[in-house]
Amino acid sequence: MSRLSIITQNKAQTTVEELYKDLERRISASPPGLCPVDLASSFLKMCHAQSCGKCVPCRVGLGQLQKLMEDVLNGEATLETIDLIEKTAKNIFYSADCAIGYEAAKMVLKGIKGFRDDFEEHILRGRCKFELNQPVPCVSQCPAGVDIPGYIALVAEGRYGDAIRLIRKDNPMPSVCGLICEHPCEVRCRRTMIDDPVNIRGLKRFAVDHAGDVPLPVPAVPTGKKVAVIGGGPGGISAAYYLTLMGHDVTILEQRKKLGGMLRYGIPNYRLPREVLDREIEHLLSIGVKVETGVSVGENPSITDLKNEYDAIYIAIGAHIDRKIGIEGEDANGVVSAVELLRGIGDGEMPDFSGKDIVVIGGGNVAMDVARSAIRLGAKRLRIAYRRRAVDMTAMPEEVAGAVEEGCELLDLHAPLRVEKDADGNVAALWVKPQIIGPVKNGRPVPVNSSEEDVRLSCDMVIVAIGQGIESKAFEKQGIPVKRGVIEALNWSGVNAKDITGVFAGGDCVTGPATVIRAIAAGKVAAANIDEYLGFKHTISVDVQIPKVRLDDRKSCARANMKERQPSDRAKDFDLIECGMTCEEASQEARRCLRCDHFGFGILKGGRVEKW
Repeated sequence: MSRLSIITQNKAQTTVEELYKDLERRISASPPGLCPVDLASSFLKMCHAQSCGKCVPCRVGLGQLQKLMEDVLNGEATLETIDLIEKTAKNIFYSADCAIGYEAAKMVLKGIKGFRDDFEEHILRGRCKFELNQPVPCVSQCPAGVDIPGYIALVAEGRYGDAIRLIRKDNPMPSVCGLICEHPCEVRCRRTMIDDPVNIRGLKRFAVDHAGDVPLPVPAVPTGKKVAVIGGGPGGISAAYYLTLMGHDVTILEQRKKLGGMLRYGIPNYRLPREVLDREIEHLLSIGVKVETGVSVGENPSITDLKNEYDAIYIAIGAHIDRKIGIEGEDANGVVSAVELLRGIGDGEMPDFSGKDIVVIGGGNVAMDVARSAIRLGAKRLRIAYRRRAVDMTAMPEEVAGAVEEGCELLDLHAPLRVEKDADGNVAALWVKPQIIGPVKNGRPVPVNSSEEDVRLSCDMVIVAIGQGIESKAFEKQGIPVKRGVIEALNWSGVNAKDITGVFAGGDCVTGPATVIRAIAAGKVAAANIDEYLGFKHTISVDVQIPKVRLDDRKSCARANMKERQPSDRAKDFDLIECGMTCEEASQEARRCLRCDHFGFGILKGGRVEKW
């Protein structure tokens, strides 16, 4: 008679699993700027520790490779050592029995190829080429360089107005970003080493909700210089705001009826209420920014016309045109662009989708926004067809989860083939090809056609949400350099326009579609460089005193996440779906901050940066 038994984990196994989780958290919290050679050496040691020891390339080879890497770090290597490391790694890669050996060797080979100059710097001069220019992870990850530890400390002290003033020094739109920022600042938060990253965006929103009306700084003495900002999106508004603070006479030229750009014409009201957006814009304009709406810069007025009237020009037109998917039947009645649909909603034009069966093509935030909007407009059924896996979607995970909660069906690994028309030329169905996920290219898995038969998705309407383009042709005709559809600008925003000086550009029209905070950061950089071009060197400062650092222990404490209204309620209207933190939650969350600006490398900053 045989007996079965259940093998339970002993204390050692449990401890090892906890160590793995601790290691994972530390990797997640690793800031940019670490020595790449040291980092590669550390990963090599970790891989070597996992070797079973059965094959020589892994057991012996990784040990030899590890010794060579340590020689480089200890200054005991020569330039020939680099070639020996590369040769040893190749031998291991081609002869190891399993993934532990050849993936470890592959990692070293990538390092030799990617940062060979750092190996040489260690060998020739005994130092690391990388520098921790910005030792505070959240600040370095924020495109606008907002003093995040500073304003979080102010929130913890209940000084919400001062927190907003500190934010506005680098980001003039805290109300907007408190609701819809993709919070890259949280990616490398060192709090991750203990438990979870600080809810930075949530604390920004809390400060906005409780600060009341915070006065703006008084502009500097008028300089007599005039600047035209083409485009009234977040980047254009930010540039205009900072330039006006510097004393310049700024006019925003906007093509649409109202300012806001994709904030108004791309982000639905349930994520960013129009009253919040309007209030923020009006507040920023109140310092003296002029606005002309309904102006399409191109032939009339041309860039040349503007340069004759203004001393400098900043192009911040964003990415507002839709992209075609290029499939048969795309011209059918009922195939709609997500960009056009959201633009109409932004102007208050609410279509009635009652009883309609709709398929959305795409997997980004725009696809989620238009799908969730269609549900609110009465769609009977809403399916999202995406050619990759759901985990590969470029939309934020919370946006995807929210769409599913509200009734959207997710059809991943389904590539659109053609649109079927009825006798009257209307949409009858969308045909899709089932996919299987294939090899990884450029860090992203590529879908390939499966052997399954094509699938017919019967529907009344197809909404295409596969990205946006830039209206750059009119500017190209005026001598503005354009490459692959985007305006060519230097990293300081300057544009080498033909026969025209004083032209700058930034935001989506230069980088392609990106985030709101990146557009704001581009506007901030452009303002500083335009100011210098005009012969000045103004600084933006703030007289906020940051609270002293608390010296009490930071014990493990769970993150306070943002709550949302129930899906059954929020899917019926366009009211704001996210609920703000309570005072108790915000106080606790703010005190989770480790104040990296004071401890560790942060203390080497030599004082808080208050000017740019």
